[in-house]
Amino acid sequence: MSAIFWLVGELIHLYILAIIAAVVISMLVSFGVVDGRNQFVFQISDFLNRVTAPALNPIRRVLPNFGAVDISPLIAILLLEALQMLLADIEIHLEMAGLTF
Repeated sequence: MSAIFWLVGELIHLYILAIIAAVVISMLVSFGVVDGRNQFVFQISDFLNRVTAPALNPIRRVLPNFGAVDISPLIAILLLEALQMLLADIEIHLEMAGLTF
């Protein structure tokens, strides 16, 4: 059971890293540090956007418009961290109840 919680926690952590990478790539393209028309940069950016869009788009629909500032990645990261804490709490309670195997 512990391995399942570990795996889910690691997947959540990888998703948080993907959100951070998508934000960094987006900022680098926006500020002209990297060329968004470069095939390699475009593929990485497209991949990260496709991976993170399912979590970020619902948050963007709920949030009011802040102009050019997008705080949906921050909110998604906070929610994912809260989910990790919840899973850790569930794991501890299952262990205390003797439901480990």
